[in-house]
Amino acid sequence: MRQQRQIVMFLLIAAFLAEAQDKGPAVTPPSRPGSEYSGMYSFLKEGEFVQVTVEDGGRVTGFVSRYGDQESDKGAFLDQFFKTGKLDGASLTFTTEIVHGTAYEFRGTITRGAGKKAGDEDYYEIKGTLIEKVTDVNQKTSSRSRDVAFKSFPAEAG
Repeated sequence: MRQQRQIVMFLLIAAFLAEAQDKGPAVTPPSRPGSEYSGMYSFLKEGEFVQVTVEDGGRVTGFVSRYGDQESDKGAFLDQFFKTGKLDGASLTFTTEIVHGTAYEFRGTITRGAGKKAGDEDYYEIKGTLIEKVTDVNQKTSSRSRDVAFKSFPAEAG
């Protein structure tokens, strides 16, 4: 009787293992289009960066982390979160919140950079036009436009 129970248990375990093997590996859901561009990129000065995160539907969130330029914040590290952001194919746009009177607007593209493999520095580049809008204490706003190229940081830096 005991031997029969052991045989039945053995057969149940064997059947369970066989069924588990038939299912194969778990299927990974497809990643969001553009999510490979998510990461940290250089910004205007050494030590500054922009964090880009591509979400569902091409929505982009992130922030610019930069040094202050004005008398009141000279040298202080400031984070400016995206107010809006969108990725449409390779076209990227974002606008930051105003911090200490400064906001940024960007329009451009994400392209392959000089990095040889995914995770290398400059594997992706964000290229386009950056508009810096500054409002002074008298509420006078000035803007400056420039062409920029932000290089992706190496994967281990993120």
